[in-house]
Amino acid sequence: MLENYLDIITNMENFVDGVLVTDHNADVVYVHEYSPNLTTLTEKDYIGKNLFEIYPDMDPSASTIIKALKTGETTLNYRNILTTVEGDSFEVIDDTFPIRENGKIIGAVCITFSPLRKQAMKALNISTAQAKTPRQLFTEADIIGRSESINTLRRQIRKVAQTASSLLIYGDTGTGKEMVAQSVHSGSNRKNRPFLTQNCAAIPSSLLESIFFGTVKGSYTGTENHAGLFETADGGTVFLDEINSMDIGLQAKLLRVLEEKKVTRIGSTDSMDVDVRIIAAVNKPPLDCIKNGTLRADLFYRLGSVTLNLPSLTERRDDIELLTKYFVDQYNASMNKNILGVSRDVMGVFHTYSWPGNVRELKNVIEGAFNLCDSTVIGLGDLPSYLLSDVEVDKIVAENQATIDDIQWLGSLKKNMEAYEKYMIIKAIKTHKNLVSAASYLGISRQSLNQKINKYKIPVVKNTLDLAEE
Repeated sequence: MLENYLDIITNMENFVDGVLVTDHNADVVYVHEYSPNLTTLTEKDYIGKNLFEIYPDMDPSASTIIKALKTGETTLNYRNILTTVEGDSFEVIDDTFPIRENGKIIGAVCITFSPLRKQAMKALNISTAQAKTPRQLFTEADIIGRSESINTLRRQIRKVAQTASSLLIYGDTGTGKEMVAQSVHSGSNRKNRPFLTQNCAAIPSSLLESIFFGTVKGSYTGTENHAGLFETADGGTVFLDEINSMDIGLQAKLLRVLEEKKVTRIGSTDSMDVDVRIIAAVNKPPLDCIKNGTLRADLFYRLGSVTLNLPSLTERRDDIELLTKYFVDQYNASMNKNILGVSRDVMGVFHTYSWPGNVRELKNVIEGAFNLCDSTVIGLGDLPSYLLSDVEVDKIVAENQATIDDIQWLGSLKKNMEAYEKYMIIKAIKTHKNLVSAASYLGISRQSLNQKINKYKIPVVKNTLDLAEE
């Protein structure tokens, strides 16, 4: 029920200016303004009223709450001017999330910020991950892929989740560092405690320090008593992304938290014990960060006793088909479309392209293609031009056509189907490093692939991994 989420929502007063919760009919069930000067309306003027009774001039098509209720879509940093039934107008920036119970949308929560606060606190990541209940965080089972590197990563996640050690994650942009951090938390005995995320990139050290450690009233102009990130996450996990972008001096203070398990609010002399697991991430090789002075060596040695290295998409090309299918299914559901997949030529481009943005870039490319595709299959014309200019499209198209024409068509439907199946198996064996990867590419088991190889008398050379699977 919606009441189960209110305790989570009411802990946000240090970070936001207002919270409004509606049920599935857009009727308000909870409201709290931490900056009460925005309107003359009181709580009783909201509760039980429909959203459009309170804001009669609101355009339903532009409402982030209606979008969340109808499509389940999350909206972040949406700037809007609201006018109440009393005629009060004010500008807000809101983050809106759907509330789900057993997969069904039962309401929505809209977190509002004044533009001045949002500008000052833009570094503080009140993310969808923090708004989720623990069971909605990613787990290692949510990591898509069958490649050897991904299977290894899953095994490592399961192992490190059972310890309380600090953890360092290294991976290029878009490889899923936060997903891995959430998966470690979800598999640990801290899974029912907070998981908080903070991106450390390009944030003034003074602001980041107050976010980390909190403040006491009067410590400097305008400050109030404010719990910091580590204090708020006590008993849980804090994920610090791009830690190599953090000020070196602040890195020393973070090291002290790791060593002493204590924090002191800015302006206070009293320290408090905190039990927090810190997971940090870097998007450049850690040793390079130490050499160029963006990461303290002692902090690396403290964090890096356990390190997870995330593979780039080019290092796990065997997973591209599976990831493509996953994102196609995802956007079919969210955009109410029925696209069956991508053409052979598109898949050829996907296998050839360098993917500097990794899985995140693949996801964005497919989302863009969904907006342009007017067929049931995504074609080359639906892809962004920059991607096509980076590969030899004509060669890919020619190879696809030539290999299809090389099939010996044999008359009956059954024989033609078998001929095409044999062609697909030969192609998979030639383009993959072992039979395990070829079977994964074809979407069949290793045993089924063996049976088909024997059926069509296809000559193969088995490697060590193949033999170990038998």
